[in-house]
Amino acid sequence: MDHAALTLALYQPDIPQNAGTLLRSCACLGVAAALIEPAGFPTSDKHFRRAGMDYLDAIELVRHASFQAFQFWRTAEGPHRCLILLSTAGEVPYWDVAYRPGDVLMVGRESAGVPPAVHAAADLRVTVPMRPPFRSLNVAVAASMVMGEALRQLHHPAAARPTP
Repeated sequence: MDHAALTLALYQPDIPQNAGTLLRSCACLGVAAALIEPAGFPTSDKHFRRAGMDYLDAIELVRHASFQAFQFWRTAEGPHRCLILLSTAGEVPYWDVAYRPGDVLMVGRESAGVPPAVHAAADLRVTVPMRPPFRSLNVAVAASMVMGEALRQLHHPAAARPTP
């Protein structure tokens, strides 16, 4: 199977409009997508389909019944599938990472992020720095910013990534 250079994983999304927007962004940017269930809404829901428009049919989308199933898929694909979690608790600004082909960017639930076990499973945790007192951006905005930087680097490779 010919993989996109980058994959965006949605961990148990709970807002259909955001999930649809994220998947629409993947279609437009040529980024593969992984949907880790359970979602907080039916993925055939009209709001989800409306936000994704007709773009959802143009996505390389893999659905996973659980995080464990996702991890099995990711590691079976090879060691080049680095899991990079976008988190308000991330240690590294997203622009300080050297992205590589095969990387998987993950966003958590809008209401709760990801549980500690998923946080710990990430190879790298990145953040979108913002000025105080603000805490977070909309998940689709943050993911689009990070996808844009990763794709820029993949088309114009930068220095090697520091070891996590």
